[in-house]
Order: sequence, then C-alpha cells, then structure tokens
Amino acid sequence: MTSSEQRQRTLAEKLNHLFATVAPHGRGPYSNEEAAQAITLAGEPISGSYLWLLRKGQRDNPTLRHLEALAKFFGVPPAYFFDDETAAAVDADLALLIALKDLGVREVALRTAGLAPESLAMITEVIERVRQLEGLPASAEDSAEGSAEGEDLTPAG
Repeated sequence: MTSSEQRQRTLAEKLNHLFATVAPHGRGPYSNEEAAQAITLAGEPISGSYLWLLRKGQRDNPTLRHLEALAKFFGVPPAYFFDDETAAAVDADLALLIALKDLGVREVALRTAGLAPESLAMITEVIERVRQLEGLPASAEDSAEGSAEGEDLTPAG
C-alpha cells in the first residue's frame, strides 16, 4: 500500500496516541480531567467529559482554539491534528522519547563515545527536541536554575 493509499488516522486516534505517549514525569498517562484542568488553567476552557467524547470519536469537530490548546498541552504543533506528515514526524519524535526513557540516559551517553562531532551535534538536536516534548528547559543552565528553585528534574523511567 502506498502512502497515498494509507488510511488517515482520526482525531480520536491521534488524541489517544498523545495521551498514551506524553505522560507526566514518573507515572502513567494524564486523565481527561487532569488534561482539561491544565488546558483550562492555560486559558482555554474545556471539560474532561468533552475530552472523553473527542477520544471516543463521539465528537470530531472541535474548535480551532481547542485543537491549539490541546497541541500546546501535549507539546506538539497544531498541524499534528490536520497533517498526517506532521503527525508522523511528531510520532517518530515521541517514539524516540520512549526509547530514550527505556534505555536510560547513562546507556545513551556511553554509546556516544567515539562518534564524530557531526553525529554528536545531531544527537544533541534530538535531545533538545525530546526536552521540548517533555516540557523541560532547553539547556543545562536552565536545568540548574530549576533545581535551585526546588524543581524535581530527575529523569523519568
């Protein structure tokens, strides 16, 4: 089957994938209520029951503002919900994030020994993208400032 013949994923499938893969640090997925509260606190009112309806496919035409708020909450571009190529790229990033969590940071660091500077730069870019998806500061300096404020910065996993 060619890519043009592949079935497009529904909004519910994409949303459920985000709930399954973008989880809070050190625990399982967000509940609909938790996500709704965070999105509402960020300025776009939405209810847990409405998220449930979206995730079940019983509602499939949310407002653009709701989609933008959901995208912001999960740390993905709004195009994730509209463009299957963007969704595929984001899903690849999320898969890498899961793999990095499973491997553990130490094992990843040990595997970089002997790599060319260009390869290390590429790995750094991937790590920065993963930090962005996790909602973490972009740099070590930002992390140090966060831990000075008592923020829990231990790796997930």
